[in-house]
Amino acid sequence: MTGRLGILISTAVLALGLTACGASSFDIPIQTPIRAKLDVAGFQRVLVAGFVSGGGSDIDPNEETVRLLRSQLRLKSKLKVVEADALPLAAITRQQTAAAAPAGASKDVKTSEAPTSLPVKIKNAQELAQYDRVFANTSYWKQLGEEYQDPLIVTGTILFTPQNQSGFVQREQEVYNSLGERSVVPIRTFMERKGFVLRPKFIFIDGRTGATLYSETFREEVLYDTGQDTPALSSYFELMDRIMPSFLNTLSSQKIRGTRVLLK
Repeated sequence: MTGRLGILISTAVLALGLTACGASSFDIPIQTPIRAKLDVAGFQRVLVAGFVSGGGSDIDPNEETVRLLRSQLRLKSKLKVVEADALPLAAITRQQTAAAAPAGASKDVKTSEAPTSLPVKIKNAQELAQYDRVFANTSYWKQLGEEYQDPLIVTGTILFTPQNQSGFVQREQEVYNSLGERSVVPIRTFMERKGFVLRPKFIFIDGRTGATLYSETFREEVLYDTGQDTPALSSYFELMDRIMPSFLNTLSSQKIRGTRVLLK
């Protein structure tokens, strides 16, 4: 007991001493490095080829994603970004599937294509998953790599779908008592909300061999009040902004900035 009491007294004295001496604190900026998920030392170029996309929104996720990723890689990657048209990967997959159909298969009179189970308009994740076969076609990706001098190829799938959701939402509301004193209280309100869900899957392919090196899937969503009219393109960029740091960290080391508080 005597030992513990002595420690407490010493601590109190030290605290009073710091206060009397005018102890202060200051922030020290720090940077925490995060190592890249993929070793790209063997590549000099990166080709953002194109994506199988769907969801039923009024934007083209393939074109928008290719354009956005290229602009970010130009700024934050040491690899040279290959300039090329975005591939219509969904149509290419359907062509490959039709070409692989049995020779005796009948053709649709209206489309002049061999029958295929792949949906033309992709509305959900189940339909999108049917297109995964294109990423296993190593000969196709190797041929594409030879065309662009063996780059690292970035491709994958993008599902960008509108959503509607209803339920109770907790909000803060200002209230005043009889004396005019203000306070903030939480209230629960039933609301109808609408927004979007973004589900990208990024696949990184070795253009020298056509083999898949790495893949990663994300899911982000945003909801707005029914009275808030937010364009689909604005929501797309808002959601991609959340995903972009992790995407860039796949190819290059990143630094997270923060602060530490020190006593003086």
